[in-house]
Amino acid sequence: MDKYREQHKKRLSYMPWLYYRLKPRNAEWARQWQLQVQSHLMDMETVVIGANCFVAPEAEVFAEPGREVRLGNSVQIAANAFLHGPIVLGDGVSINQGAVLDGGRRGIKVGCNSRIAANTHIFAFNHGMEEDRTVAEQPVTSKGVCIGEDVWIGANVGIVDGITIGDKAVIGMGSVVTKDVPAGAKVAGNPARVIGWRVKPE
Repeated sequence: MDKYREQHKKRLSYMPWLYYRLKPRNAEWARQWQLQVQSHLMDMETVVIGANCFVAPEAEVFAEPGREVRLGNSVQIAANAFLHGPIVLGDGVSINQGAVLDGGRRGIKVGCNSRIAANTHIFAFNHGMEEDRTVAEQPVTSKGVCIGEDVWIGANVGIVDGITIGDKAVIGMGSVVTKDVPAGAKVAGNPARVIGWRVKPE
């Protein structure tokens, strides 16, 4: 075995876009490695993985029956990401290192070719806050989160339950999204607000 191979695997795990740029001599062992990683994950969890995906072995993906995680084709999941179904990721979606996606009961859906940067947190559930009981005893609600196609979500973004983000929107680094984001909008801040347009509305 190439003495650099384990380091190369780690590099791919944290920067999975490099998997698709490998030279043929590296692509051959990397494909076999990914087949093993993905086969094990599908044996252990209720996960469906499309063609040509990359899933870092350091990613944590949990999907009980009824809380499926479904990856389209060419999806990238980087190291230290945490995914808990129900989650549906369209073709070409990338989830970078340290991102957290928890689908609650209603789930998270991400449209094709969207990018979710490092340490983004998306929670499709919430706790009650009534004063007559402790936080631990509060009921949990879930509305779901829907993210459109070709959306760019910057690093360290927080997205709360019940949010819809339209196609081609951009969410600035460090933003907290508490309201729906129109298609094509650029939003930033805490709470996030529209600061411009990637695609101007008609």
